[in-house]
Amino acid sequence: MGSRTPTALQDPPPAAGKRPRATVNSVAPDPAAASFAALTRKLDYLDAADLKRVRDAYRFADEAHLGQLRASGEPYITHPIAVAGLCADWKLDVQAIMAALMHDAMEDCGVTKVELIERFGAPTAELVDGLTKLDKLQFSTREESQAESFRKMLLAMARDVRVILIKLADRLHNMRTMDAVLPNKRMRVAGDTLDIYAPIAHRLGLNQTYRELQELSFQHLRPWRHAALSKAVQKARGYRRDIVERIQRDVEKAFTQAKVTVQVSGREKTLFSIYNKMREKRLTFAQVNDIFGFRIVVSTLPECYMAMGVLHQLFKPIPGRFKDYIAIPKANGYQSLHTTLVSPLGTAVEFQIRTEPMNAVAEKGIAAHWMYKAFDSGPAHAQEAQRLSAMWMQSLIDIQDETRDASEFLEHVKIDLFPDAVYVFTPKSKILALPRGATPVDFAYAIHSDVGDHCVAAKVNGEPVALRTVLGSGDVVEVVTAPNARPNPAWLNFVRTGRARSKIRHYLKNMEQEESEDLGEKMLGQALRAEGLQLPGTPSPAGGPGRPGPGTEKDSADAAIWQALARWSGNRSRAELLIDIGLGRKIATIVAKRLARLLAERGTKPDPLTLTMGRYGSDDNVPSQGLVVIDGSEGATVQMAPCCRPIPGDEIVGYLGRGEGLVVHTSECSVGKRLFERDSERWMSVEWAEQPTRSFETGINLLLHNGKGVLAKVAAAVSAAEADITHIDMGSEPAAESTELRLLLSVRDRLQLASVIRQLKRSSAVMRVARVKP
Repeated sequence: MGSRTPTALQDPPPAAGKRPRATVNSVAPDPAAASFAALTRKLDYLDAADLKRVRDAYRFADEAHLGQLRASGEPYITHPIAVAGLCADWKLDVQAIMAALMHDAMEDCGVTKVELIERFGAPTAELVDGLTKLDKLQFSTREESQAESFRKMLLAMARDVRVILIKLADRLHNMRTMDAVLPNKRMRVAGDTLDIYAPIAHRLGLNQTYRELQELSFQHLRPWRHAALSKAVQKARGYRRDIVERIQRDVEKAFTQAKVTVQVSGREKTLFSIYNKMREKRLTFAQVNDIFGFRIVVSTLPECYMAMGVLHQLFKPIPGRFKDYIAIPKANGYQSLHTTLVSPLGTAVEFQIRTEPMNAVAEKGIAAHWMYKAFDSGPAHAQEAQRLSAMWMQSLIDIQDETRDASEFLEHVKIDLFPDAVYVFTPKSKILALPRGATPVDFAYAIHSDVGDHCVAAKVNGEPVALRTVLGSGDVVEVVTAPNARPNPAWLNFVRTGRARSKIRHYLKNMEQEESEDLGEKMLGQALRAEGLQLPGTPSPAGGPGRPGPGTEKDSADAAIWQALARWSGNRSRAELLIDIGLGRKIATIVAKRLARLLAERGTKPDPLTLTMGRYGSDDNVPSQGLVVIDGSEGATVQMAPCCRPIPGDEIVGYLGRGEGLVVHTSECSVGKRLFERDSERWMSVEWAEQPTRSFETGINLLLHNGKGVLAKVAAAVSAAEADITHIDMGSEPAAESTELRLLLSVRDRLQLASVIRQLKRSSAVMRVARVKP
């Protein structure tokens, strides 16, 4: 390319009144597509009865949209007809064509689902309902409304893939006709298309639709860059026409001599893929030398490999640039041989070799299932694409089961819409496709959620590796599990699949809720004992007033009290109320006083023994919400404050943070004292259990003589006291004669910490050692 070829693709600031118009010459809408007569010509694969049903649907849609205009000024009905025409190109069935004609009737015209069921049957009505956005008035923000509508559409698609095919046709026609739309809406629609709809088209193997949606989105989002690249490619076509024609002649001649019948066609990279390559690899346009490639279509599968042999004899292959997607298809069912060869002029040229059915699946993906229904069973390739797409859609349902938040669900789906995959093997040689960048944790969840939940280690190709290790194609992965293991929140920082992410979040949320409910029940029970009462449904110590009576009468009375208490607190259930208490959103003493009043109205009187137990051992200096015993098994709802890091043996108090659960501080902690002065009612009495179930972390500061082997001496002293070092911080100061070191230690209690400090003081390398205090 000459020096004047655009190389830095930056959008200059548009001059006043000037902006390149977003037009794609190759996809200019055909005026004939707006007429119903043109649509019926495309529907020649339907019988007369089905055509009559399509006409009825057209008349219904025409009446519903009567008087409505598109932004371009055309009658609105031209849009549904064009969408139905695109569905007819995929040979979709009569129900899908009818739904395409009426896809906006419920959303824009007030037509009800019941009316559609009565007129056109339940299957068609379900398709239209799946395509209808949720009412925006139900949501506080546009983002929330959009996320919920996406979720509704994707779950409808999981039940019936025709929903997404109609939606993709709808989006494609909208993208082709966006010139009349306001710029801010154009940018928003193009962004959604690039983020959601184009990846879905690729995931379902609709590569032709995928490429066009990408190209149109790029054109509307980056008009200046699109225009610059378009001019550069047009010039390159002229420069390289002779090269392309010469290669094509040589290839056709070689296949004629080998007596293999093939169809040879040239193909050109899309502007969006050229732009992406330039951006990712920091290339100028002149450095992108694979703008043109060739596709070889043969008759049978064995001829694919014969054709590859012919090409490798004609031009030299580039090592490491051969991919066999026939033996191992892509996740969307795509099958082809890819090989990159060195042309006579020394440039790299990619060839794709496939059969006719493979070519149909490569371009139409899951839609090939309908295109081939005319055959008895359809080609195996089309059925495989259907099976793989069904697997992905089932994964959407799995993600939905564990994700109640629409925005989170959409985030998981976006992660799952991966364009590239790596292929790894189980120890039993089963192949799994995972997104590029996947880790052993993603692999574990792809096998089964139980394997992922209990994963503790992994081996890749027989060698132990970290769980965050990135897997490569051909790796044999083995997961090591333990029955008591559970997901680590840190896994969310490196997992790549939506399935793994949703499963981990679901497990952690459930665990947090269970632990919060247990803690809330314990806190409310302790607070109620200070009133001389037991929680409804809990036996009292001496068979007193709290003891449940025989039969179900007492149970129903207790349930009524819990219901009344939940209504008073604004919660939907007893469990939700207890979770709120455990997370610090509700104060246990206030709830306990209300519960005591409800019990008094029922005639329950305070029990003297319970009252004594509730008051015994309370700390007069801390407003009591009841005593909570800490043994280390509480999980995420009880946290040791990172400022003072309390350990068994320390005097402790608990701070009930809003939505954070219980945070335990030492009684001497300066941070805790400041919190107490500001918010005293949220403090409660806590104490250590006699036998804690685990070790706890605390920090120590060391001043050391700097020299060889210092760290080894420190580690040996800690080990001699049978403690563990969990973290070392040496700061960023340059080396000197003495250096400061901060250790985070895991110890059982204060006695073991004292033993560690004694061992360290005996070391010649240690000048000073002290526990970290805020």
